[in-house]
Amino acid sequence: MTLWISLILHALAYGSILALAAQGEVLAERAGVINLGVEGLMALGAVTAVLAADASVSPWLGCLAAVAVGAGGALVLGLATVNGSANQTLCGVALTFLGLGLSAVIGHNVAGLPVAAGFSSWPIPVLSHLPLVGPLFDQSPFVYLAFGLLPLLCHIVLFRTRLGLSLRAVGENPGAADAVGIPVRRFRLGAVVIGGALAGLAGADMTLSVMPVWSEGMIAGRGWIAVALVIFCGYRPVLAAASSLLFGLVMSLSFFGQAQGWPVPPAILNMTPYLGTILFMIVPAMLLPGMRRFMAAPAALGTPYFREER
Repeated sequence: MTLWISLILHALAYGSILALAAQGEVLAERAGVINLGVEGLMALGAVTAVLAADASVSPWLGCLAAVAVGAGGALVLGLATVNGSANQTLCGVALTFLGLGLSAVIGHNVAGLPVAAGFSSWPIPVLSHLPLVGPLFDQSPFVYLAFGLLPLLCHIVLFRTRLGLSLRAVGENPGAADAVGIPVRRFRLGAVVIGGALAGLAGADMTLSVMPVWSEGMIAGRGWIAVALVIFCGYRPVLAAASSLLFGLVMSLSFFGQAQGWPVPPAILNMTPYLGTILFMIVPAMLLPGMRRFMAAPAALGTPYFREER
């Protein structure tokens, strides 16, 4: 296996974590809700997946548990911000700290221990036996879901269905959406819960596939990166998957640089994913005049909807 193929394989693995979380955030923000609790939900999903997989010796049950925890945490956020009209930024940050702290407490006894049941790769017949590029078609199910089925499904739902049109209307002009009979709060709450479920699944991807072990702090800012790349991709599902692969490549470079003994201080290499996030957000907007319009957020993003103000 060549160095470049190995690098791409690692980019697919690390990028799948971001892609799953980003798809959920795209749905939530298209509906007008900023979920800054993605980091905490990913941590809760990661540790819950390990605990459930160890107890049941089934990675599938681990995934279901992670999805349920992510959806439950997002439901609390949704009830506070959508129904209670609480500040979305403050509630999201509070959920992140709650998730990180709670995951550290409940995962204390399994920290550093290998997971009892994780996912193995799923080779695609014929393609996985091709010379040189065959390993690219021998991936975990999370990779196929994150870069294949899920972005396509989200794109079709958002831009090719009446449901998606209603969801985008809720994020752009909730007053007008309500006037034509679209239940604004129900759509927003549903989008937030689905986004939280995908954040929990992203955490499960990390501990049941990419790194089959739980340790405190292993999410390491990936939830914040997922939120940032949603802006970078202009709130588009397919581009969110492509952007996740790009960010996964940047993450892989830091590990490969240390493994290959590049003459760069390890602290600098560890900074590359976060430095890359900042550069990807700032440089295109400065150099490309149309980029700011492309990255424009839904008009009602972060704004609570009060029916009396219609």
